[in-house]
Amino acid sequence: MSRALLHHRHRRLERACTAARDAGHRGAMYPWQSGSDGREEAQQLHLNPSSGRWLPDHSQLQHHVGSAIAYNVWQYCEATGDQEFLQTKGAETLLQISRFWADTAAYDDHLGRYRVKGVVGPDEYHDAYPDATEPGLDDNAYTNVTAAWVLARTLDVLRALPEPRRRELAERTGLDAAETERWEEVSRTLYVPFHHGVISQFEGYGELAELDWRGYRHRYGDIRRLDRLLEAEGDSVNRYQASKQADVLMLGYLFSPAELQSVFRRLGVSLDERTWRRTVDHYLHRTSHGSTLSGLVHGWVLARARRADAWKFCQEALQADIADIQGGTTGEGIHLGAMAGTLDLVQRGLTGLETRGGALWLDPVPLPELSSYGFTLRYHGHWGVRLRLEHDLLEIAVPASGRSPIDVHLPDRMVRLHPGRRTD
Repeated sequence: MSRALLHHRHRRLERACTAARDAGHRGAMYPWQSGSDGREEAQQLHLNPSSGRWLPDHSQLQHHVGSAIAYNVWQYCEATGDQEFLQTKGAETLLQISRFWADTAAYDDHLGRYRVKGVVGPDEYHDAYPDATEPGLDDNAYTNVTAAWVLARTLDVLRALPEPRRRELAERTGLDAAETERWEEVSRTLYVPFHHGVISQFEGYGELAELDWRGYRHRYGDIRRLDRLLEAEGDSVNRYQASKQADVLMLGYLFSPAELQSVFRRLGVSLDERTWRRTVDHYLHRTSHGSTLSGLVHGWVLARARRADAWKFCQEALQADIADIQGGTTGEGIHLGAMAGTLDLVQRGLTGLETRGGALWLDPVPLPELSSYGFTLRYHGHWGVRLRLEHDLLEIAVPASGRSPIDVHLPDRMVRLHPGRRTD
C-alpha cells in the first residue's frame, strides 16, 4: 500500500511542477488538498459557526506538504530497502521537491541565511501577521527545518545513484552542479528563529501577545476552536501566542532526539536537550488542541521526553471519535489520521523505532499505563519480525527464512539477528 501511495504521488509530480511554475517557482509544489488530477482543492472560504461569517481560508499556503511526501519516500525506502523505487520514481520526486525549496528560499544579507516567506505551518490558527493585508508567515520553523532535511537527503540520494542513472536524471531534469551546490548551501543555512531560548514557531512569534488562557477557559469551557471564539468577539488568533495544534513540536514527532539535533547541527544551530525541553514546555501551555492530531503528537513528544503527563494526551487521541471530543465533527467522518497515529505511537513512539542506515534502531521509553505490548513488522523483506516489551524487557524475534540477518541498534549495544533467532 505504501508503494502504491508513493506511485500515486509520482503520477501527480508533473501537475505539481505545473503548479510551481504557475506560482513563479521551479520544482514541484504539491497541493494541500488534492483533486483527482493533482490540482489544488483547498477551500477558499470557511464558515465560522460562532459568528456566522464566511472567512478567507489560506490553508493552501501549507507548502510543507511537499516535505511530508519526501519524508514518506525516504522512510519507505529505509524500511523496505526498495532501491529500485528510490533510484527511479523516488529520486525524481525528491529532486523536484528539493528544487522547489531551493528556489523558494531567498538569501538575507543581514542574517547571512536563507529564508522562506509567505507560508503557513501545521498550526492553521496562524495564517498572517496581525493587521497584515497579505496572508502568510515568514520562516516557519517546521517548514524550514524539514526543507533543510529534504535537501540533505536528496543530495545523499543523488550521490548514491549509479553514475549512468545520475547522468540520465540530470540530463532529463536539467540538474547541474551549480544547482546542487545551491542545495547544499541552502540546506546548511536556512534560518530557524528563536525567542527567549526556545524555537520560535515563526519569525516574530515571540512578539505576539499572551492570551488569557484561564479567562477564556472560565468563560467558554471548551476552547479547542479558539480561533472561532476570538473571531466572533471581533478579535483574531493571529495576535496571540496560541496554537491550534503541534507545530514546532511536530519536529519531535518526525525525528528522534539524536536526528533532530543532527539536523540543527547541520544548520549551524545548537539544540541541546535543555533547549528542546524548554521549547516543549513553552508550546504545551500555549496550544488549544483544536485538531485530533494534536493530542497524538503531544503524547508522542512527551513520552519520548519521559514526562508523566504523556498518557493524558494518548488517551485523548484514543477517545477522539469514541467521545467525539470536538463536539460534532465525528458525525462528518472519523479522524482516520488520529486513529492510525495511535498505533504509530505504540509501534514507533514508545519503542523509539527507526529505520536508518540499513538497520533497525530501538530506544524504548517507559509508559507505566502501557507496560506490556507487542506487534510484528515487515522489514527489508522479513515478514513477521516480532517486537514485544514486557515490563521494561524488550524481545526481538526474526522468523526463519533465507534472508540476510538484521542489525539492531539498542541504546547500549548493537546485535545482529539471523533469521530464526531472537534476543531480549
